[in-house]
Amino acid sequence: MTTNTARKTDPIIYSDTRYKIMGIIGRIILNVVLTLISVACLLPFIVVLAASVSSEKALVTVGYSVVPMDFSLSAYRYLLVDSAQVFQSYLISLVVTGIGSPVGLLVMALVAYAMSRKQFKYRKAVAFYIFFTMLFSGGLVPSYILVTQILKLKDTITVLIVPYLAVGGWILILRTYFRDLPEELLDAARIDGCGEWRTFFTIVIPLSTPGLATIGLFAMLAYWNDWFTPLLYIEKPLYYPIQYLLYTVVNNMQFLDVLSQQAGLRVDPPRIPARMAMVALSVGPILLAYPFVQRYFVRGIRLGSLKE
Repeated sequence: MTTNTARKTDPIIYSDTRYKIMGIIGRIILNVVLTLISVACLLPFIVVLAASVSSEKALVTVGYSVVPMDFSLSAYRYLLVDSAQVFQSYLISLVVTGIGSPVGLLVMALVAYAMSRKQFKYRKAVAFYIFFTMLFSGGLVPSYILVTQILKLKDTITVLIVPYLAVGGWILILRTYFRDLPEELLDAARIDGCGEWRTFFTIVIPLSTPGLATIGLFAMLAYWNDWFTPLLYIEKPLYYPIQYLLYTVVNNMQFLDVLSQQAGLRVDPPRIPARMAMVALSVGPILLAYPFVQRYFVRGIRLGSLKE
């Protein structure tokens, strides 16, 4: 009897139980806070979806809401009036993103790995060259002349892929990540007979999944959301990516509105719902890729802050 009473009043056991209870309460509070933050982050996209299927009049008079008001698909009908062109633009964006992202990631990883190795005596010169291009560029006109007159890439899919094959900031981030890999592990691979290529693909790549996944996501977003490159170098609608197609649709809608006012005609396109529908159509596919790399993203965003 005395032993049981002593166990109940044992300060060590009481402290341990209290610690467990506090830990459970802390996890519950943390989960509730993170859930609220997640809902708050998701709320703008829900509002966009609701506005895209609402009427123009309801949005002007009542405002935005998480629930569609005066349900209407006029914005989607307006944007999809030429469905063949929309599907063609989606295909172009998928091809450009599907080819450019892995190829660019491979190119940047190879450059970054070479820069991270002490055996490469020109690593500082290459790093300075890459950093210099982040501060200064050749200018828009020389770039346009290079692409259109010398490289002859105008109105081709290649011109949509080339700009993001090597981004200086992403290369420096990968270099920082590769520097943290144990040098002893790479030396052991070389002693076992691995060459540089085999070491890179069998040792470095598997150990660098978080960094590569993060930069890969950045590359996918850059390719998918790029509208400025086709604005400069694409004139044929056959090669319009989806972002540039939607950009031209909105511009045409504004031009039609001004022209109708000057001519005294009443043309009332769904301006606000069309813009919201444009956002929904453009961001939908890229959201599907995020869950596959989400677990690496938190670790990856800290790469640039690691100590050199």
